[in-house]
Amino acid sequence: MKSKYVLLASALLVSVATFAQKDQIKAAEKAMKGGKSQEAATILTEAESLISNASDAEKAQFYFIKGNALLDLANKKVDADKNLSMAAKAYQDLMDVEKTSGKVKFTPQATSSITDIKFKLINTAIEESKADKHSASAKKLYDAYLLDKKDTINLYYAASTYINAKEYDKALELYENLKKLNYSGKGKSYFAMNKLTNAEDFFNTSKERDLSVKIGTHEKPRSEDVPSKRGEIYKNMALILVENGKTDEAKKAISEARLANPDDTSLVLTEANLYLESKDYETYKKLIGEVLAKNPNDADLTFNLGVISGNAGNKADAEKYYLRAMEIKPDYINAYINLAALKLEGEKPIIDEMNKLGTSTKDMKRYDELKVKRDNIFKSVIPFLKKGYELDPKNVDVAKTLLNVYSALEMTAESKALKAKM
Repeated sequence: MKSKYVLLASALLVSVATFAQKDQIKAAEKAMKGGKSQEAATILTEAESLISNASDAEKAQFYFIKGNALLDLANKKVDADKNLSMAAKAYQDLMDVEKTSGKVKFTPQATSSITDIKFKLINTAIEESKADKHSASAKKLYDAYLLDKKDTINLYYAASTYINAKEYDKALELYENLKKLNYSGKGKSYFAMNKLTNAEDFFNTSKERDLSVKIGTHEKPRSEDVPSKRGEIYKNMALILVENGKTDEAKKAISEARLANPDDTSLVLTEANLYLESKDYETYKKLIGEVLAKNPNDADLTFNLGVISGNAGNKADAEKYYLRAMEIKPDYINAYINLAALKLEGEKPIIDEMNKLGTSTKDMKRYDELKVKRDNIFKSVIPFLKKGYELDPKNVDVAKTLLNVYSALEMTAESKALKAKM
């Protein structure tokens, strides 16, 4: 007899708890309708310990109201970061419950709210990054990725932002995830001019952009190829591993990446750069040869070879690659600018020597020789600076450098003409 009474008492407790849950859910719902989201959140927090005994329908309703209350608080700037995160968790719990039960009621609204939270996280992350709050920005971008794992670009941005925050171990962890996903980021970007703001807007798909052009809000549509980001990802992974004293692991990671992506030349460049850093020049030259053999007319690739050679102190090769990039693509502005900068590097040792000379006849003679040498460098960069300025008249740095060269060579007429254009 006693055992029956115990069972009866237990059933009574469950029944009382169920009524309490329903009452609290109703009270929270009423508070929300009255605009009292904090009160609703508090009521639901108190009921959290009892929710495991609720029916699937009640659990779904509980998480839906909780998500709405927390999202409303975040929108009102009340502990926004924490409440956004908790709201997203509530909506995900809701969707899990309805998926398990097979009865979908709140999932469509929850999905919409999660998308809203995702974009709020991304927009806040952008603002924080601009304010140099890179760590907080990276976390939000990663949280945005967790909300929508199909949108892998946010995982990539989170890893890159952790690099900016100098949190290299976290960045490496996310890069490892990108590696497992075989993420490349290669694709197309779509743009069109907004008639109202007169600024170019970005669109996720050509369909979205073309629709905006069709309805008349935008004009001048254009597309832009987005290159593979694998090279950058593995380069950063390699740099972090090298920094941690794991050079062999870095080489292995890039080697594995190349096996998985044999046609991605950015990975070959990354591997070449790694061997360059470790002063293995023979392997470096071999890899560069592979790149050129596959893509002899790729202007971007040739330009990158110029950059790598310049960084290695091999000025002759760097100049050769920059000139080749111009030959392939005559409007390749960065090739003109970089070649001019490369040549101007030769001025410093000349100036250093000139400043050490005295006033003896021998020194004065040497001074004149060095001045001729310096003037020849200035004359050699004029065609490249002029072309750079012609391609981008708004580039202030190019214009100022060209003006300084004209002044140094006492080219008064050219200097006046350039000043008139600036």
